[in-house]
Amino acid sequence: MKYQRILLKLSGEALMGQQQFGIDQDRLSQYVKEVREAVMQGVEVALVIGGGNIYRGMEGVAGGMDRVQGDYMGMMATVINAMALQATLESVAVKVTLLSGLMVDPVTRPMSRRNALDAFEKGHVVIIAGGTGNPYFTTDTASALRAVEIKADAIFKGTRVDGIYNDDPEKNPDAVKYSTITFEEAYKQNLKVMDRTAFTLCWENRLPIVVFDMNTPGNLLKEIQGKRTGTVVTATDQ
Repeated sequence: MKYQRILLKLSGEALMGQQQFGIDQDRLSQYVKEVREAVMQGVEVALVIGGGNIYRGMEGVAGGMDRVQGDYMGMMATVINAMALQATLESVAVKVTLLSGLMVDPVTRPMSRRNALDAFEKGHVVIIAGGTGNPYFTTDTASALRAVEIKADAIFKGTRVDGIYNDDPEKNPDAVKYSTITFEEAYKQNLKVMDRTAFTLCWENRLPIVVFDMNTPGNLLKEIQGKRTGTVVTATDQ
């Protein structure tokens, strides 16, 4: 395996499938199957998922809500999605530890590097909910922070697009896809890989970002094995 420990970042919106809100059980089951296949190959997997299928804090702010309150509501939404992932993984005999930067007793344990590493030693998938536990930070930033904390080999950002392009491929059919790109090049071209804080954290810690299409079955394991289907962002000398 090219990667032995990964952090898989999924958007909450991805769980909606063809629905307008909430959780599509078929999509959830597909993601769980992909994760289970990776675990069966001996890969240590941490998961961070957003909450946009349930609530988006910035939309609340646009409607006049206090930013801090909206962000905490968004963090709570990630806990709901994390619990759905936990239950579905456990239904297919995958052991799970659910940690959170925002404590929701009794359904989560506190996120700490030691708790995450202890769970890996037991062969568990580690789901990390609750963002960073603080307002003003996105789940992208939480993903980067947690990946650095647990010393992941890379962040895997599962999207509906098969990598990074020089333009929006859904709007521009002539957009060019990158197989690999450096942090420096992505920054200079202002490519929207992750939000700026998350991107900088990965860059400073030389943590590769793998962007790939999570909705195509088998892609996660292929990327873990080094069979590239998406785009890898790396430091210049990696």
